Amino acid sequence: MVLVWVVGVVVLVAAGFGAVVLPWWRAREVERRTAWSAARAAIESAGVSRDASMSRVDEAERLLAKAEAIAADRGGTAAARTASECASRADRLWREAVDG
Repeated sequence: MVLVWVVGVVVLVAAGFGAVVLPWWRAREVERRTAWSAARAAIESAGVSRDASMSRVDEAERLLAKAEAIAADRGGTAAARTASECASRADRLWREAVDG
């Protein structure tokens, strides 16, 4: 009889744990994929701006290289955000070089 209660408690605890952790894990995975998608888009945009620019901007080159290196290492969400920020700054510098 005690074994039935122990098994019941274990099943309830496992179900509760699964009900909490599974949605959290899925949301975290979606957030990671979304961050990396945005980072890849920012890197591509910076590459297009670099190709369209007639002048060489050393800081932008460095930032784009850093973003590409971070993307190659495939870290988590924080790494994706850092890569996206670097690529966006590089893109902005190249656009300013074209406009200015």
